Amino acid sequence: MESRWQKCWDAAYEIYILLKESETLESAREKLIKYLEALDWSYRRDFGDIDSWEYILLKEAVRCLKNVISPRNERLAKNIPLKYLWTAARNGDADVSDHFIAEFEHLFKAVKGKSGVYPSRFTEKIDLPDFYKYKGRTAAVKRSDFLDKMGAHMNKFIKKYRTGLERNTIKKRKENKKRILKTLGASEKDWNDWKWQFRNVFKDKADLKIIKKIIRLTPGEEYAIKLAVEHGVPFGITPYYLHLMDPEPTEYDFAVRRQVIPPASYVENMIKHKRSKKIAFDFMREHDTSPLDLITRRYPTVAIIKPYNSCPQICVYCQRNWEITSPFMKGAQATRKKIDEALDWYAKHDQIMDVLITGGDPLVLSDDKIDYILGRFSEMKHIRNLRIATRIPITVPQRITNELCDIFAKYYETGKQTLCMVTHFAHPYEVTLETAEAIKKVKMHGLHVYNQEVFNFANSRKFETVALRIAIKQIGVDPYYNFNMKGKSEIESYAVPVARILQERKEEARLLPGIFRTDEPVFNVPFLGKNHLRSWQDHELISIMPDGRRVYSFHPWEKNITKVKPYLYKDVPIGEYLERLEDRGENIEDYRDIWYYY
Repeated sequence: MESRWQKCWDAAYEIYILLKESETLESAREKLIKYLEALDWSYRRDFGDIDSWEYILLKEAVRCLKNVISPRNERLAKNIPLKYLWTAARNGDADVSDHFIAEFEHLFKAVKGKSGVYPSRFTEKIDLPDFYKYKGRTAAVKRSDFLDKMGAHMNKFIKKYRTGLERNTIKKRKENKKRILKTLGASEKDWNDWKWQFRNVFKDKADLKIIKKIIRLTPGEEYAIKLAVEHGVPFGITPYYLHLMDPEPTEYDFAVRRQVIPPASYVENMIKHKRSKKIAFDFMREHDTSPLDLITRRYPTVAIIKPYNSCPQICVYCQRNWEITSPFMKGAQATRKKIDEALDWYAKHDQIMDVLITGGDPLVLSDDKIDYILGRFSEMKHIRNLRIATRIPITVPQRITNELCDIFAKYYETGKQTLCMVTHFAHPYEVTLETAEAIKKVKMHGLHVYNQEVFNFANSRKFETVALRIAIKQIGVDPYYNFNMKGKSEIESYAVPVARILQERKEEARLLPGIFRTDEPVFNVPFLGKNHLRSWQDHELISIMPDGRRVYSFHPWEKNITKVKPYLYKDVPIGEYLERLEDRGENIEDYRDIWYYY
């Protein structure tokens, strides 16, 4: 078993020796602290010969190592990583996973200035001119040629991901639609009627048989759907969204299927916690942030209202799966009394300047009810902006009618109150002509449209989110937030390491023009709200668990304003994530520097 540590010890042999020769854990800690301090200061005092780009990685790795061997962080994380390292050095092994060992192998490499990041995987096949040797037009031409090659390399990745605007995809989906209409005995007129789409959502055992006539389900997909409908686990697909799926499972429709077809592990976990899901799965602690029914408030100037608490289609990783049981579930629509009480609350709280109308999906409501709610808000002078959060343009674009858009237009008054739409495209394969037409109607009536992507395993491959940004920008949707998926135990198979979203922002999104990457990568801290992921100011790595999970301390947005404790989050292991990518056919060498994002 000793051999599995060999790469780790080879990366920093001095650390191995000082651990091996330490008689106690505390003596090992003191020696390692002194070693790291001396190493850091040798470079700060310019005694060591190291390239500036490696020194940046070295400093961050030293900081992380100091964090994970800190007694204070050991107490907070209830974990002692140093104990495992010391035990392995002295005894040959320790009770940890290979993912744990890989984390320290890469930390040690960075500490020794040998991360192997450069040349990056992205540019290693591109000749890099020594730009410092050239001046003026010669330098400019050489740099332009180099950037052309980078752009061409990026495009090779982007072309892997199809959109619904491509000719072949459009043709394939026309055939899908024909099969659905024939199976349901419906017409083109029915298809374009949003009420027909609502009435024919696939959500029970009988519908499973229909789905199987339209597309081929894998045995795992069929088992999970059957189990879900038998036990009342949220499940539903609209006819429109079903027609986005390929007749045979492919890499193109992987994310589309994963959006609504739950894995068995998720269903089994939901069944296990059926009686306690309001406690187990309320990740954002909405019970503790709801001053009144239908309202959630986490910030000084913005609050949420939920007039309709279900959807025509259920996303597997829905934030509110603890209170949603099925599409159009009984009791989803709030009573007029409850809505009025919530609206009265907003009228009395003039600190609120922005309202997020969400659910569920508020566009399930009738035009009259939407008109009423927007009308009441329009009377409140302190409300400056209204946001309608909806996935309807993607799941039932037929719902975006001219009549509905006319209602929206009534409540967009320049200088007084604006209205916008926030939607949730997850993948470029969801971008279609029908969706583009729905977005166009909304924008022609004066509204801006923004996108909040949930960054998850199904859309996290290299440049996959870049392809999404380009596709939605082409139909008039601005990237707004890129959410690290909320860390709920029942959907861990969808989770992506924090390091991956940081890597995506730096190595992929950064290559786009600024106007295409206006989204902000964020982590939702339970109870408290959004935390930006770009900066060490807002989070830090404090520990590594025996199974390779990083433990992060997320600082609340109130930091430096009020006294609020940080939130500790155990991430999914990077090594496990890479293994799953490899199972999908990805070359994990393309992701090799993920380890150096903290």
